[in-house]
Amino acid sequence: MVNITAIPAFADNYIWMIQDSGSREVVLVDPGEAEPVLALLAEQDLSLAAILITHHHGDHTGGIRDIIARHPAPVYGPALEAIKQVSHPLREPAEIDLAGGRLHFRVLDVPGHTRGHIAYLGHGGLFCGDTLFTNGCGRLFEGTPEQMYTSLEKIRALDPATLVYCAHEYTMDNIRFAKVVEPHNPFLIERDLDCREKRRQNVPTVPALLALEMQTNPFLRCQEPVVVQAAEGFAGRRLASGAQVFGVVRHWKDTLD
Repeated sequence: MVNITAIPAFADNYIWMIQDSGSREVVLVDPGEAEPVLALLAEQDLSLAAILITHHHGDHTGGIRDIIARHPAPVYGPALEAIKQVSHPLREPAEIDLAGGRLHFRVLDVPGHTRGHIAYLGHGGLFCGDTLFTNGCGRLFEGTPEQMYTSLEKIRALDPATLVYCAHEYTMDNIRFAKVVEPHNPFLIERDLDCREKRRQNVPTVPALLALEMQTNPFLRCQEPVVVQAAEGFAGRRLASGAQVFGVVRHWKDTLD
């Protein structure tokens, strides 16, 4: 059995800690901040097997140096991005075995938010950094709409039972925008109520089932007629492809942020 723990960092980041229940070894995903990680490792007397990095942004990499200074471990990350501490650069279709082979992950190339962004798929979860958010997706800082759309379609093709472990607690903001695009989506209305209650209780809304994302996340619904119609209404023109719909919906959200 694999246990996955959210370590809160900064205002709204999640650092993911993955542990086989039969071992004290853990794997960290995107430790942007060292202090909460070091405190938890000490408190639970855990051993660090590896660090997985999805992309180069500082809120995902900023804690690496101090963590490995105290707990030396290999650092895996995207081959197409310059991250000083990465010792094992990765690209799709790489697969990695960690913690004595108890943890196994497949690497997916998912560019768009950054040029070389990768994700890690394993143990029923997708650790996707800032590519796919719960009910949203990352901004296009370095990639194109076509790249991000292709990355999201790759994710959409995974098992719907996959749990999405993104790196931020952005769900409520993303739901507010999704309701602008699809105000009458019953799954979205239900999700809004559920997530409001979770946040009222200070419970994370992450992870979420990919199946739910496909019902409520406009960035995974760019072929749905209601989303196409909404995007064409915002753009004031016909849109010929899912990538064009995605580009308009992403720009639409950017104008409201």
